[in-house]
Amino acid sequence: MKAPIFDIGQFLDECAFGKVQRRVLWICALIGAAEGFDAQAVSYIAPTLSADWKLPPGALGPVFSLGLFGLMLGALCVAPLADRVGRRPLLIGNLIIFGTGTLFTALAPNLTALMALRFLTGLGLGGAMPNAVSLTSEYMPSRRRGFLVMLMFNGFNAGSMLGGILSARFVGSLGWQAVFAAGGLLSLLLVPIVFFLLPESAAFLALNATSRERLIRILRRLDPSVRVDDGTLMYVARAPMAAKIAVRQLFAQGRGAMTLLIWTVFFLSLLDIYLLVSWLPTALNAGGASVRNAIVAGIVLQLGSVVGCFPIGWALDRFGAPVAMTCAYLGGGACIAAIGAFSGNLPLTLGIAFAAGFGLIGGQAAANALAAMSYPTEVRSTGVGWALGIGRIGSILGPLIGAGLLMAGISTAKLFMIVAIPAVLAGLAVAALGALGAGPLRRKLSQEPV
Repeated sequence: MKAPIFDIGQFLDECAFGKVQRRVLWICALIGAAEGFDAQAVSYIAPTLSADWKLPPGALGPVFSLGLFGLMLGALCVAPLADRVGRRPLLIGNLIIFGTGTLFTALAPNLTALMALRFLTGLGLGGAMPNAVSLTSEYMPSRRRGFLVMLMFNGFNAGSMLGGILSARFVGSLGWQAVFAAGGLLSLLLVPIVFFLLPESAAFLALNATSRERLIRILRRLDPSVRVDDGTLMYVARAPMAAKIAVRQLFAQGRGAMTLLIWTVFFLSLLDIYLLVSWLPTALNAGGASVRNAIVAGIVLQLGSVVGCFPIGWALDRFGAPVAMTCAYLGGGACIAAIGAFSGNLPLTLGIAFAAGFGLIGGQAAANALAAMSYPTEVRSTGVGWALGIGRIGSILGPLIGAGLLMAGISTAKLFMIVAIPAVLAGLAVAALGALGAGPLRRKLSQEPV
């Protein structure tokens, strides 16, 4: 008599969106919010810090880029470890790393110490986000997966916006140090929440056969009617692994062209986001806006990304990635170009900045969902981590390009025209993915298996 078989992947795809999924979604969104706060805080306080330390325009470019270099190494080298040891342990460790790094940044006495602490913080940030995305993707029901993964990533955008709000409110009275102290403490407070409340990925546990009893407890919390016993064979459908090198599997079984195009989208998208986010307040301030209004523009940019995740996430599940993401990136690029043309009109600048964040950063949130559902469980964190890692190369270059443009003294209008180019190219790369018909682009993301 054959043993009964229980398909974990099919179960998770068809399971109702209940208490466990909501817990995973919101805890991972809180992790994303802490990451967004810690990653973007330095850009909001850049004008005040530069004045406090009497730095010339563009002097903080290496600080931005070294932090992003840490993000790249974290995504490429730390995040893939989760495919071996699990999502949850990596999330806990990375929260400790970037929370501690951000907290001690408040005590930085000089530019050298600031660069070292931003690099350490970046390592933790880069390792955490791919695993938060992967864990969320692996628990969400297939019919709503694209929207829910984007909703989780919206925590990053909300955290970025919160950093701007606190900077605008307190940086003048408490100093720039207060922003980093708040971000570090908030991140460290999440460690016990993740430790006690966040479950490990059920798909990972089944795939690695690490703890059958633990897996059964999770399955029964997901659905109390589940019936499995010692004789039940539990599995997750997986692609055959032709080699032990997980990165090689990103190019196996016809995934090569898809992987390269996804990397192109991430590179261009994150280059543009970090160029814009890092230097928008400084560029507007240099163009005549007050420090407070320049920070408000950065907040509104992030607000646009928070709002944009909802309709773009809906469009992702309804129309597929090519339509949703191409429209987002092309529209975002057009709005970025318009910021410089209307920088003298504050209300109009704020409206355009909102629309730019809606398209550009909302498009990146969709790219995270796309990457998470383009790869099977056994290499998912590797796939998302390498996509983000390649993107971080762009994010390192972005602030350096912005610093060069500011130091060259080009006009505000021309600067934002240049900044719009990568967003447009990212939209064209997504369109190429659609024309290729690769991976999940053959159908809606919500139909992809775990």
